[in-house]
Amino acid sequence: MRGTIVMNTYSISDLAKEFDITTRTIRFYEDKGLLSPSRRGQTRIYSAGDRTKLKLILRGKRLGFSLEQSGEIIKMYDPSSNNEEQLTTLCESIRKKREQLKHQQHDIGIMLLDLQESEERCLAAIHKSQLVTSN
Repeated sequence: MRGTIVMNTYSISDLAKEFDITTRTIRFYEDKGLLSPSRRGQTRIYSAGDRTKLKLILRGKRLGFSLEQSGEIIKMYDPSSNNEEQLTTLCESIRKKREQLKHQQHDIGIMLLDLQESEERCLAAIHKSQLVTSN
């Protein structure tokens, strides 16, 4: 008796529902070369690998990575290795994104202070104007 391998496959609708995204989004990732489903006539058939790639693309998006960055990291995946290069690149990208966000957070803090000071000056000018007109 021969063993049979059952491969999980998914339709575009299956993946769209599972990840709460549109089929158009999935086709966009396909157009960018990030997903490569097989075809049965006009029907796209996504493999478990495609599903994993989609999951990683969406995770990269949540982390603030560009599609290009996510694509580069995903393409480094090699099931026959320990993926050290891929993981090192991912860690480096995470560190860079964290630093970028810290700088943005600092800039936002400064901007909030500037806005508060500007608002206080405006309110003081309004108050002063009202005092002058009431006299």
